[in-house]
Amino acid sequence: MSFRGLRDVDPLDTSVLVLQDRHRSHLVDTEQFQEVLHPRQQMRAFLGMWRMDPRIRPYVIRAGFYSIYRLGRIIIDWSLITSLVERWRPETHTFHLPVGEMTITLQDVAILLGLRIDGPAVTGTYVLDVAGLCVELLGVIPPDEALRGSAISIRWLCQQLSTPAPDADDVALQRSARGFILALLGSFLFADKKGVHVHLCFLSLLRDFTHTASYSWGGAVLAHTYRELCRASLDRRRGISGCITLIQLWSWERLHVGRPDFGRPAAYPAPPFPHVVRDDDANIVDGDVAEGVGDVLPVQQGLQPEGEPGPALPLGCRWRVPLTRVHNPSDVLLLYRDQLDA
Repeated sequence: MSFRGLRDVDPLDTSVLVLQDRHRSHLVDTEQFQEVLHPRQQMRAFLGMWRMDPRIRPYVIRAGFYSIYRLGRIIIDWSLITSLVERWRPETHTFHLPVGEMTITLQDVAILLGLRIDGPAVTGTYVLDVAGLCVELLGVIPPDEALRGSAISIRWLCQQLSTPAPDADDVALQRSARGFILALLGSFLFADKKGVHVHLCFLSLLRDFTHTASYSWGGAVLAHTYRELCRASLDRRRGISGCITLIQLWSWERLHVGRPDFGRPAAYPAPPFPHVVRDDDANIVDGDVAEGVGDVLPVQQGLQPEGEPGPALPLGCRWRVPLTRVHNPSDVLLLYRDQLDA
């Protein structure tokens, strides 16, 4: 798609890009919109509230979400996210750059986040019997103040389920694991416009952890991310929801803009497909960068047979590095715009 020039991002031909009058780039071009998008993803707050109990880790691994937990608190560069949203076109679901069009693919989701991209689709319906579903799978009935329609408060889940009793049986531990995964979904993968509630339609998919792992969670995350990018790019939106970490990891892997450089090799030796790094590559983190990501591995806790490798970590884990204003300043939106236009 052809554009007018570096300082005028309006397309020459609007026969395809029919939403240009509502698009964020049109406002930027007329200097009406210079603000950075506000965050909606609450992963850092969630990990601060809920440190995973070692006893529920096997269930999180079985459900297929341990890789998401191990991504930890990757700091979001909101200037970078804003500049990418300005280049996102909802008509084509691609980033429009001077070199052509690029987009986030299912392969990116699988490699960067470690989520399954085949299997049954993640679908759900409106939950009619909230109390019955919560009693069956969580063991508690949420009060009215913890609910918003069919969504439940992540903070309330943490207060009720984050600390299993010392003598908790398997049923209680599984309920705690369901609460943890549910909160992980709402604060990280499927964050809504506030990031403090999660829809209970996901809870019914957590009844059997082995069956949970068979779903195409990666496909659902990608579709949700596309939708949130489309929403954020139109009509003066001031925030963006969804899996923001996926957008940033994709940018750091694919583009040169805003990528942190700490004097280490640009990439670790590429492992055989699928592209993952394992837990024994502990040097990918500069110390315990994020509280909660340096947790003890299953094999060290006796939860996994001795000699067997730990769960494979996604490639995105190599970006668990500290960021400072020197490396990644927050007031560089104009710089990022110019770099993406170069």
